[in-house]
Amino acid sequence: QVQLVESGGGLVQPGGSLRLSCAASGSIFSINAMGWYRQAPGKQRELVAAITSGGSTNYADSVKGRFTISRDNAKNTVYLQMNSLKPEDTAVYYCNADIRLRLWDSTQPYWGQGTQVTVSS
Repeated sequence: QVQLVESGGGLVQPGGSLRLSCAASGSIFSINAMGWYRQAPGKQRELVAAITSGGSTNYADSVKGRFTISRDNAKNTVYLQMNSLKPEDTAVYYCNADIRLRLWDSTQPYWGQGTQVTVSS
């Protein structure tokens, strides 16, 4: 079974930093894009950042200049460094990975369980 396990969430004051990690495990042939989504109470899920297997990145306008996504392909792990956090960043953050289980398969999305990030004084 493929699993994405997230860690690093918690409570932080405005202006603080957190680093989220998400490690994929199981029988995996390859992982294409990986990303982070978030969902705040009463709001729709939104893409925060994404990164391709080659390292190209994309960010939501609201986090540009503050968040950095990276990955370690050898460890099947994606990270989200979150700096200058704002109260509006408060949400459950979900890791996503487009995973190919076998060479002859197309990729399918897998999701982590979510980790709570709360930015409050």
